Amino acid sequence: MGLTSNKVLALAVLVAVVLFALTVRLWPRLARRGPKAVLGRVGLLLVTQLSLFAAVGLAANNYFLFYGSWADLLGQEQEMGVVVDHSAGSRDVRVVEKRGMDVPGGHHPATGGQIQKVVVEGPRSGIESPAYVYLPPEYFQPAHARRTFPAAVVLTGYPGTAENLLKGLRYPRTAYDQAKAGKMQPMVLVMLRPTVAPPRDTECVDVPGGPRTETFFARDLPEAISRTYRVGTKPRNWGFIGNSTGGYCALKIALHHPDRFAAGAGLSAYYKAAEDVTTGDLFRGDAKLRNRADLLWSLDNVRQGASSFLVTTSRQGEGNLRGTRDFIAKVKAPARVSSITLDSGGHNFGTWNREIPPALVWMSGRLSAV
Repeated sequence: MGLTSNKVLALAVLVAVVLFALTVRLWPRLARRGPKAVLGRVGLLLVTQLSLFAAVGLAANNYFLFYGSWADLLGQEQEMGVVVDHSAGSRDVRVVEKRGMDVPGGHHPATGGQIQKVVVEGPRSGIESPAYVYLPPEYFQPAHARRTFPAAVVLTGYPGTAENLLKGLRYPRTAYDQAKAGKMQPMVLVMLRPTVAPPRDTECVDVPGGPRTETFFARDLPEAISRTYRVGTKPRNWGFIGNSTGGYCALKIALHHPDRFAAGAGLSAYYKAAEDVTTGDLFRGDAKLRNRADLLWSLDNVRQGASSFLVTTSRQGEGNLRGTRDFIAKVKAPARVSSITLDSGGHNFGTWNREIPPALVWMSGRLSAV
């Protein structure tokens, strides 16, 4: 059983519960004096505490995906990556794995949809990045064989993993449930992390002399997906959504590329590119590039297109409340802005899971399949 298996977690919780009950049952017998009784109490407490620690640790790892396997946890994953050269005529998107959905009938794509693990190559940016593509059930149904679908790029925060979007934030399952309930149209989701040049955080900008991350997300990625899947190529066919750093990127790309994206949703986003040890020198002293990466500055100084924006915050627990209010105030026609403001909610998965369902419904309402 794998490290992230639910069976492993359930077994760890069961062992912890049994040991706790055993401690309660045996404690009166071990309350006597003497070295054997003392050693018994110490041993029982130690084993019970270790089992509780293991259960909590496994639960946290399943939620945040710090380690993907036992070998990864134990530091035994030492195999080096292999560089694979590809010809200039190779496909933009390579499918490396297909998996069903954890829904009734999920092993049939026409019933539950499908998640494909892919590698996307960007000819303009020179960036290659893994991603997950969620295809809704309608994509595989004969009645929709000639239909094109709207799509949304979905980004994690930094330094998150794309798997968080599947497990912790449950984007595919949420999209499936909301579409099944008739609250949103079926959509293709392209899920990845913003860290396309790991371990560097490039803040979705084209770094002078460095990674051209903005070019990858704004041009290479949607063009590659549209060539591979039945997804439209017009701005009204594409949206962008993300949390934290991914939220900043979503707003930034939608703001600066209204000719590519009709909508951008930033969950717990910030509004100015970070500059710290994780980013390095992003702008090489270029004040124009630095200003452009400041979304509030851009709203005041760059002509706004017809993009729609969704921003989220909370009155208690988030540090972006003031920036979010400033962003809302600066959006002008033809652009539009909507918001979600929770009474309380921190910068975490629990908060984002409260925002993702209405955000996907909002996104669906701003995009078109044709």
